[in-house]
Amino acid sequence: MRVPQSWLTESLKRGAADFAATTAEIDAGFVRVGFEIEDVEDFPTITGPLVVGRVAEITELTEFKKPIRFCQVDVGEDAPRGIVCGARNFAEGDLIVAALPGSVLPGDFAIASRKTYGHTSDGMICSVSELGIGTDHSGILVLAPGTAAPGTDALDALGLSDSAIDVNVTPDRGYAFSVRGLARELAASFELPYVDPAGPEARAATTRAASDDAWPVRVDPASGATRYCAQVVRGVDPTAVSPWWIQKRLLVAGVRPISAAVDVTNYVMLELGQPLHAFDRARVTGTIVVRRANAGEKLTTLDGVERALDPDDVVVADDGGPIALAGVMGGAESEISSATVDIILEAANFDPVSAFRTGRRHRLSSEAGKRFERTVDPEITALALARAADLITEIAGGAADPGFTDTALPVAPVTVTIAPDLPDRVAGVTYAPGTTVRRLEQVGATVSEGADGVLSVVPPSWRSDLRQSADLVEEVLRLEGLENIPAIPPNAPAGTGLTREQIRRRSVGRALAMSGFVEVLPFPFMPADVLDLWDIPADDPRRATVRVLNPLESTRGELNTTLLPGLVEMTVRNITRGQRDVALYTIGQVVIADDTVHPVATVDVTRRPSPDEIADLMGSLPRQPLRAAVVLAGAREPAGPWGPGRPVDASDAFDAARVIGRASGVELSMVAAEQVPWHPGRCARVVADDGAGGTIDVGWAGELHPALIDKAGLPPRTCAVELDLDLLPISSALPAPQLSLFPAVLQDVAVVVDRAVPAADVQRALTDGAGALLEDIRLYDVFTGPQLGDEVKSLTFALRFRATDRTLTEDDASQARLAAVDRAASELGARLR
Repeated sequence: MRVPQSWLTESLKRGAADFAATTAEIDAGFVRVGFEIEDVEDFPTITGPLVVGRVAEITELTEFKKPIRFCQVDVGEDAPRGIVCGARNFAEGDLIVAALPGSVLPGDFAIASRKTYGHTSDGMICSVSELGIGTDHSGILVLAPGTAAPGTDALDALGLSDSAIDVNVTPDRGYAFSVRGLARELAASFELPYVDPAGPEARAATTRAASDDAWPVRVDPASGATRYCAQVVRGVDPTAVSPWWIQKRLLVAGVRPISAAVDVTNYVMLELGQPLHAFDRARVTGTIVVRRANAGEKLTTLDGVERALDPDDVVVADDGGPIALAGVMGGAESEISSATVDIILEAANFDPVSAFRTGRRHRLSSEAGKRFERTVDPEITALALARAADLITEIAGGAADPGFTDTALPVAPVTVTIAPDLPDRVAGVTYAPGTTVRRLEQVGATVSEGADGVLSVVPPSWRSDLRQSADLVEEVLRLEGLENIPAIPPNAPAGTGLTREQIRRRSVGRALAMSGFVEVLPFPFMPADVLDLWDIPADDPRRATVRVLNPLESTRGELNTTLLPGLVEMTVRNITRGQRDVALYTIGQVVIADDTVHPVATVDVTRRPSPDEIADLMGSLPRQPLRAAVVLAGAREPAGPWGPGRPVDASDAFDAARVIGRASGVELSMVAAEQVPWHPGRCARVVADDGAGGTIDVGWAGELHPALIDKAGLPPRTCAVELDLDLLPISSALPAPQLSLFPAVLQDVAVVVDRAVPAADVQRALTDGAGALLEDIRLYDVFTGPQLGDEVKSLTFALRFRATDRTLTEDDASQARLAAVDRAASELGARLR
């Protein structure tokens, strides 16, 4: 909210007559109580003779293409000055602001006497934009009669030595959208007594009272409105001009002065925070009703737009239909005009949620809506109405009816209990005794102490955000100064470090990264219909999805049961952005539902739940295993001067699975199998030793199915791996490299086996047979051809032997090699080639 500094200072002087503060001090005062200042802007500097003038005579110059006037302006000198002006919004006898030759206006605009339109213009009649106090340049600034005598220095008469302070008001502090609220905060910041212009004393001093004979009003409870007041003011002068002190404050706040009645409603809104609206009494018929809109109703609002109303909209209506969108904007049919002499003033308290939704539904923002959607003080409705009626009659004449309408629905007060030392315990600071009571009373709350010492606090009517003890603690800490709370990091209790599962997860991620994979974090929600697109069978466990009640995206309403869809999606995104060769991995949980209905446990959130309650909570959750997934596409070995490179194939997926296994301290094996969405002939079931002489399936690896590759837009031969880390046995010690100072002996072996025998089985048999001297084994050639026969294939392995305690001889290595071949021969029928 943007307000003049002088208005804030004037408000504070009601409680401390000698109060004075610089702009910087007021800025710091707001920051001290938790308000952010968007901007502090001094009024532009104006030098030279800037005076109040009276238009004595106007001569219309009709010989030019646009309307031009030559005005005789009395500026307090012996003779009036002739000034040429193109504005049309003033008449003879009006008070204006004149910049005489020698003046320099904002923007380094120097004023001089010059000849124009056939006359000598001896100065300039100024608009608010030319004075730098507003943006309206549609007409010149017209002052109310009696503002100042002609020739008076306008800088002093208009208070142009001022500053505008723009305060950022957060959504929970709607009361601060008023000078009343901002001044209260400053008073607390400067430790000053605060006199509330809308307090009980001011409300009691109001002489006008509610009357059954006033304009009839009915509030439908379904509208959500809690109060509606109406006051009739008769016989106003529609041509009356608002006094400068009102115009200036409106201009600084960004509100354009329009007419006395409209200006007053806007002024009271800025002053007290209560939006008001003025209807032309002649255009309102019958009882005013606050209700929900009927189907098919329409309303043309003040901005000239005809709006089709929704049944959820709250409207103010008369016998002829809607005349205003409640809490948002008035209707054009009942607005006051230059001929309005009788006015119905409205002050109400509308439902914040309805005002918010109506404004958003119609894409209509207004100053009134901004306040209503943040909650308006229900106790000042009648006082704001009386204040507006008094100002209108003071400025524009007329008389307010002796009684007004006040229709109110009962609202139960809120009482919050708080221990006096709770703010101390929360902040870790020992405040002076009585601090909690003193600060809450500064906020405006009523505080009473019970026999047990606990405080009963009734929040003020304008603070609807204070609903629990934590809110009251925040107020105390805020006013005491958040900067005074020491920042002391808590001491971390001694622990046992990472769990084995956490160590394994980090080890797997580190191993994959060192193998050339890049970690990504796919979206945890599954794209719609992806399982149908991938032809996942109906009885597949991956179909057991958990639907989210309020998904972030309507097309992703189910939690992942597999990591591959998100990983494939990110692979495609990288490829479409020019990344040809992709190797991605992710480690994350999936959510697998079961047929069991888990009751949702409810616990008291004010305390730590008991072990049984924690067990119930955990039991209500679906299974969430931790998985690791990999996708490879493009080239695994890039082309270069060293050769043509090598595209990704299924063996790379198998190697990635082994990397995950070794990082977990487990040796994994590949067994040929079929699983959607992998290629049926290039897919392996990944198995691990279960520690009891058997094996357990932990996942799948291989090349993806060509149909899926085509549907997803992936490169040919794209491969993938997905393993369930929770199924891997926990190793107490992760594998560590064993170093030997002795040289290695390298030998190759080529064996012939049936084509149906997997190479992984041959490699495993060779490894088992070679014994402890075998340090490494790698398949580096597969040969088939008529020389061998149609039913067999040749597999060539590179073996590396090394001992930790001696230098191996070729005979040692050869014996181990022959033992490896014998094992493969006995288990798989292998023979040396």
